[in-house]
Amino acid sequence: MKTAYELAMERLSKTSPAVKLTAEQKKGIAELESKHAAKVAERELFLKGEMIKAVDRGEDAAVEQLERQLAGERKALRAELEEGKEKVRQRNR
Repeated sequence: MKTAYELAMERLSKTSPAVKLTAEQKKGIAELESKHAAKVAERELFLKGEMIKAVDRGEDAAVEQLERQLAGERKALRAELEEGKEKVRQRNR
């Protein structure tokens, strides 16, 4: 007897079959993910350093603003990554 998960996955594969990626596409996506991780780490290091400086100065409003900025930049970088991945997936079709 199949589990609910297995049944759901079966139905899903019928409506939108899994896309097989070529080795080149997989490599391209891996490169994009690596670059994305590096960009996020760079921004986090910089902004967290700025947050520490703001805390030392007692500027709570600046810390909150920097936290919002970091969240926004993470979101923008993630959207950029997903857009890049989609472009790679569309190549060679």
